Amino acid sequence: MTPDLKPAGVLCPLITPFSDKTVDHTTLTSLIDYVRGGGIEGLIPCGTTGEFASLSHSEHENVIRTTVDNANGLPVIAGAAGTSKFDVNEKIETASSAGADGVLITLPYFHGANKSEGQSNFFEAIADTASIPIYLYNIPACTGQQIDLDVLEQVAAHEKIVGLKDSSGDFNYFTEALRRTPENFQLFEGYDSQLFAALTSGATGGINALSNVIPDSFAALQESIKAGNIASARRIQSTQISPLFQECLEYGFAPVCKAGLDAQGIIDSSSTRPPLVSLSGDAHERIGSLVNRSPDE
Repeated sequence: MTPDLKPAGVLCPLITPFSDKTVDHTTLTSLIDYVRGGGIEGLIPCGTTGEFASLSHSEHENVIRTTVDNANGLPVIAGAAGTSKFDVNEKIETASSAGADGVLITLPYFHGANKSEGQSNFFEAIADTASIPIYLYNIPACTGQQIDLDVLEQVAAHEKIVGLKDSSGDFNYFTEALRRTPENFQLFEGYDSQLFAALTSGATGGINALSNVIPDSFAALQESIKAGNIASARRIQSTQISPLFQECLEYGFAPVCKAGLDAQGIIDSSSTRPPLVSLSGDAHERIGSLVNRSPDE
C-alpha cells in the first residue's frame, strides 16, 4: 500500500447490486461514482453490507475487480472473511491479484476459538503469509466472539496487521482499543450511530454502511468536526445518520441500504439474496422518507 492510499476518513462498505439474480456491475460502477462524488474516502467491496457470504468465488473476485477498476484513486480494502486460515489466505491472494490495497478479515464465524490464544494464532498465521495489509474486523454479532483486547494489543504489533474496524457497538471496547494500540494503528468505527463519538475521540475514521445511501452526510459530519463545528456534526449524526441506523438494526444493513438507494433512484432494484429479504411496503416507504428528509428536520 502506497502512503497516499493510506485509508482515513469515512470508507464505504459497498452494497452488491443484483439484477436478474446476477451481480449488476454497471450499477456497482454507478454506485462507486455516487459515493465518491459524495465525499467518501475509501471503498470496501465484499463486506457484510455487500452480502459477501452470498457470493460465489468468481462473483467475489469480480466485484473486487470492478471496484478497483473504478476507484479512481480511492483506497480499496476488500472483504476476505472466512472460517479457515486456508480460505482467508486464498481470498487475500485473490484480492491482491485484483489490485486491492488491503483486506478486512474477521474471526472464524462457525467454530470460535476455545482460548484467546486461538484468536491470536489465527490472525498471526494469516498475516505471516499475507501479501497486502490486513484490517481486523470485530463483529461479534456475526462471529459469536469479540476480538479479545489482549489479543488485539498483541497482534497490532504485526507488520501486516495495520488496523481494526469495530462493529461491536460497545463504545468502551472502542476507546480501549484506541488506548491499547500504537498511534499509527488505524481504528475505524463500524457502528454508524457512534461515528460522531468515535471521530471526536480520535478514531481514524469510519466504515459505515449508510455511507452508501447518504455519503454527503458522512462527509459533512467529518468536515464539521475538522472545522471545529461540533454542534453541526452532532446535528448531522442525530438527524440524518442515527434514525436510518435504527432501521438497519431492525431490518439489516443490506436491505435498508438498498431500499434507501432505490428510493433515491441510485439503483434500479433493491433485491437481496437469501437469507436476506428485500424491504417493501411501510418499511421501504419509511426509509425513503428518512433518506429524503431535510437536514434541518
